[in-house]
Amino acid sequence: MPKITFLPNADLCPEGKTVEAFEGETILDAALRNDIEIEHACEMSCACSTCHCIVRKGFNSLPESSEQEDDMLDKAWGVEPHSRLSCQAVVTYEDLEVEIPRYSLNHAKEEH
Repeated sequence: MPKITFLPNADLCPEGKTVEAFEGETILDAALRNDIEIEHACEMSCACSTCHCIVRKGFNSLPESSEQEDDMLDKAWGVEPHSRLSCQAVVTYEDLEVEIPRYSLNHAKEEH
């Protein structure tokens, strides 16, 4: 069973966290199942960029991104060459190390 190590994120997992993932599930599914509440404004339909993550290790084991995902990533804050939408990045056989950016662009979220 592959593991995903989420690097420390001040808001979502300050100490970082390593979780077991199932082959075939998305990075987002594994995170949510393990109480790492990555934002996902479009309910995982690849219609926003709020679940943007950066895959620091294991990137090449992921299936290629779709054109739709690439279009959404163009709208994300802080995109890097190994950026993916966590709702679209499907875990395979290899362990991953994932960084959740400090900021996301969520135009629908209201600030109080």
